[in-house]
Amino acid sequence: MVMIQLRARVAFLVLPLFVFGAPADEPDPKEATTLPNGCRRCCDPLDSHGSSEVTPGPAGRHSSLYPMPEVRPYINITILKGDKGDRGEPGIPGKWGKEGAPGERGSQGQKGSKGQMGAPGDPCKHQYAAFSVGRKKALHSSEGYQALIFDTVFVNLYGHFDMFKGKFYCYTAGLYYFSLNVHTWNFKETYMHVMHNDQEQVILYAQPSDRSIMQSQSLMLELRENDEVWVRLYKRERENAIYSDDVDIYITFSGYLIKPSLE
Repeated sequence: MVMIQLRARVAFLVLPLFVFGAPADEPDPKEATTLPNGCRRCCDPLDSHGSSEVTPGPAGRHSSLYPMPEVRPYINITILKGDKGDRGEPGIPGKWGKEGAPGERGSQGQKGSKGQMGAPGDPCKHQYAAFSVGRKKALHSSEGYQALIFDTVFVNLYGHFDMFKGKFYCYTAGLYYFSLNVHTWNFKETYMHVMHNDQEQVILYAQPSDRSIMQSQSLMLELRENDEVWVRLYKRERENAIYSDDVDIYITFSGYLIKPSLE
């Protein structure tokens, strides 16, 4: 009987433990417990030594114990690289660079052919001039005017007539006589000018015909020193040509000094 009463009392004392649970030993987070020797328990909140107040951070009380790693994203540019674009327009040319040092002297070339005789000097200036030249090749009009070039020399006193340019250069001022003779081409016009410097003086013209004929023109000009006299074929506005057969000479141009100036 006594044992039954004793067990009832013990059950009465133990029953609250099952209902409410045992008291916890976790300290109040607002109260920091500091032992006399300055040690602290691992369960105490982190704070400055000896402080009774704890200010938890935004990440919780364990944020300082386990810091979050810094994340830095990496982008592989080679994956994002596109196709090569079209070539752009050239830019503005830059400034000229500095002039370089002169190069080494080259080897001596071959000796050239002898040139034409130059004009006589003033101390021994001749008071007469004459030339007569011819052409064996035919000539057709082109898109522009053409100077009539000659390939045969009859007379070229002192080299006053330039065979390469087809021009007579006046070195002795005075009164000159000039004549031009050509052979026309069947069914084609012949349209030429005798030129004094860059000015037309007289025209040699023949209409298209079923027969080719000889045409001529002549005139006198008063020339000053360094004046030029030459023959020009008109440009291709119509079928225009002069005839020759590469054997005989059908085209001639002549001139000579009649009277020098008194200067």
